[in-house]
Amino acid sequence: MPILSLRAVLGLAALLTAAALGIAFASEWWGGLVPCALCLLGRWPYRVAIAFALLGLVVPARFARLCAAGVLAAMLASLAIGVVHVGVEAKWWPSPLPGCVARFTPGAGLADLPSRPAKPCDEPTYLIEWLPVSMAAMSLIFSVGMSAAMAAALRRARP
Repeated sequence: MPILSLRAVLGLAALLTAAALGIAFASEWWGGLVPCALCLLGRWPYRVAIAFALLGLVVPARFARLCAAGVLAAMLASLAIGVVHVGVEAKWWPSPLPGCVARFTPGAGLADLPSRPAKPCDEPTYLIEWLPVSMAAMSLIFSVGMSAAMAAALRRARP
C-alpha cells in the first residue's frame, strides 16, 4: 500500500520542482548571480516536469501514471544535464555548448555586446559561499532525488 497516492506525489513534485526553479530565479534576480548557458538549459527539464506534474493532477486517473512518467523523464534529462554541467565545472571535459565559451571578435563594437555579461560554464556558481556545493551540483542532487522518488512512486502505483 503506497504511503502517498500518485496524485499526491505529482502535487508534491510540482511544488518541489517549482520551488527549486524559483530559487534559481531568485538567486539571479535578488542575489545577483549570473547563469551560464548550461544553467539556462538545465532549467527546461524543470519546466517540463512542472507541466507534467500539474497535468497529472487534472487528467483522468488512468493518465496520471503517464504524467508521472513524464516527470521522471524530465528529471532524468535534468540529471544528465547536471552530470555534464558538474563535469564542466570540475574541468573533466569541455562544455558541449558554444555559449559557454567567451569569444572575442576583432572589430566588434560595443553595440555588438550582449546586454547581460556571459558567464563561462566552467566557473562554479555558489548560492551559499561557505557551502562548497555549486548550483549545478545542487541541481544534480535534486534531480537524483526527484528521479528516485518518481521511479518509486511509479513502481508502487497500480497500472
